[in-house]
Amino acid sequence: MDLKDQLKNLFPEHTPEETLEKDAKNELWMQEEPIICKYEKRKGKPITILEGYTGADDDFKKLAKELKTKLSVGGSFKDDRIIIQGDYRDKIMTILMEKGFKVKRVGG
Repeated sequence: MDLKDQLKNLFPEHTPEETLEKDAKNELWMQEEPIICKYEKRKGKPITILEGYTGADDDFKKLAKELKTKLSVGGSFKDDRIIIQGDYRDKIMTILMEKGFKVKRVGG
């Protein structure tokens, strides 16, 4: 007997609501200002920096994780910035535009 069966026995009149967890994971807060996509070199190695997101930090962290997985690269989330290892500005901008974000390219 699992937890759902036990709950049905305790509360027979209750009808559980269907939750849309998959859709909730893809919902990110869209903003009016564009996300700034910059290119820098640190210690001789190229990095791509995304900044300017005004939504919740959790949403920005989810976005960072999704970008890192799609591009198969390393990166981090620090000081309200996403730092991706390598020069992936074009690919990142395409991914963000498909999601509905406005993106501004800065630095070359």
